[in-house]
This record gives sequence, C-alpha cells and structure tokens, in this order.
Amino acid sequence: MLRFVKGFGLFTAVALGVAAAPVHAAGDLLVAPTRVILDGSRGTEVVLNNIGSEPATYRISLEIKRMTAEGGLDEIAEDEANPAERAALDMIAFSPRRVTLPPNQPQVIRVGVRVPEGTPQGEYRAHMLFRAVPDAAAAAPAAAAKPAGEGVSIALTPIYGITIPVIVRVGDLGAEASIGEAWVGETPDGPAFNFDLARTGNRSVYGDIEVTRPGVAEPLLVARGIAVYPEVAKRNVSLRVPGELAAKLKGPVRIRYTEDREIGGGTIDEAERIVK
Repeated sequence: MLRFVKGFGLFTAVALGVAAAPVHAAGDLLVAPTRVILDGSRGTEVVLNNIGSEPATYRISLEIKRMTAEGGLDEIAEDEANPAERAALDMIAFSPRRVTLPPNQPQVIRVGVRVPEGTPQGEYRAHMLFRAVPDAAAAAPAAAAKPAGEGVSIALTPIYGITIPVIVRVGDLGAEASIGEAWVGETPDGPAFNFDLARTGNRSVYGDIEVTRPGVAEPLLVARGIAVYPEVAKRNVSLRVPGELAAKLKGPVRIRYTEDREIGGGTIDEAERIVK
C-alpha cells in the first residue's frame, strides 16, 4: 500500500534485509495497489482508505510524467505531451473523480481502458493523482483571528498529493535490463549507494534490488519498486543509506535485480561489482 503524505515518496535503504520501498512517513490515505498495468479490455480497481480520524476529500485526475536519467519524474503539461502520452490520457478511464472518505471506510476507484483499433504496439502510461481538497472551513478561524488594521493575513494550507503509474500495454512487448557500475557517494541528505541501470526493449522494467556480500546469505540492502520507463534507456539509481551501511557496501558485492514478487520474482539481471 501507499501512504498519502505531503509531496511524493522516495526510496530509502536499510541494512540486514529489511526492505526499502517508496515510503510515506505520515498521512491519512492508503492507496493500493501502487502500480496498475492494463493489457487488455478488462479494467481493475484501486482502493483508497482514510485512516485518519476525520472525513477527508480527494480529487482524482490523470497527469503525464517523464522519467529523467537521474530517476526522477518530471511533470509534463498536457499541451507539451507527445502523441503516445496524449493517447494514454485518452485510453484510461476511471470513476469516481472526487471522493469524500469517512474514517476507516474504503472506497473503490474503478479503472478501465479503451484501446482504439489500430493503436500502434507499445506501452502507454499516465499517472493517477490523488490530491487532497483543503477544508476551507478549517482555515476560516485562523484568518478571522487577525485584528483589524494589522495588515493582510495570509493563511497557508498545505495541499497533499501522490501519484501511481497506470500502464497500458498494447501488443507483444518485452524488455531487458542490465546493472552497470556501482559506487557509494555523498548527497545533500547523506551517503547513498548508487548504480546505473540500463534498459532495452519496448516496455518498462520494474522490480526489486538486493545487494549481498559474496559468501554471505543475509543481504546488506534491499530496495523495492525500482523502475526504468521506456522514455529513458538508462537511469541512475541512488539509494540513501546510513553512514555505517555505506562503509559496509564498499568492496565486492553482488547486485540482483528481480521481478516484482507478485509476478514470480524471477531474476532480471545480476552482477558482481567492486564498489568504491
């Protein structure tokens, strides 16, 4: 499940086999699944659940995002979308588009696909955005409390949003991935384990990373949900790690990239690297 917070999730890395995944540290909305694949005329469902103590309203929409070589996702304005991206927006249908969730009451969002005849073979992707609708009534008392004659009062209300990819696959598609060089580097937020991940084929790849020391069964690091989308041939994967783990990751390691466990967990690629 995805947990709804301010901003978007990121990958964290931890030691001794505890999984690192897109993690959301706070918030009141759970979303499952975190990734939707549609490969025919049959639709699916996304389930929302408000785990807070108050009712909350969310607006649901589709947007276009493109992966960068650094693994980020840039939001693309609809008038700047390419033909495949516009086709994704047209093919994907969902309902409802706005929900108010009482506490601890799940809500199903129905997701369907309409693939026009003659659509070229390929992978089409949009991202479903769940955005909180601010409670206007809650901000009113704060604004009213400002004494007259003391200037303009501005109430800032944070708006929370999260996206999940919705992927439509048309035709017989395939992809492979290969693990490149690996290293430990510094980021503004601390040390990170880095490696290059290349993709070939006509669809995305998605899976989990496990890093082990040769001859030791217990993994040093596990990261869930690593994707390379078709718009990039290669991306850098950067996983933040504690300082003590960064030191342990240097030297000889084996990196294994496997399919999502829900579809079998088969090996996509594995490589032995000397990490500096």
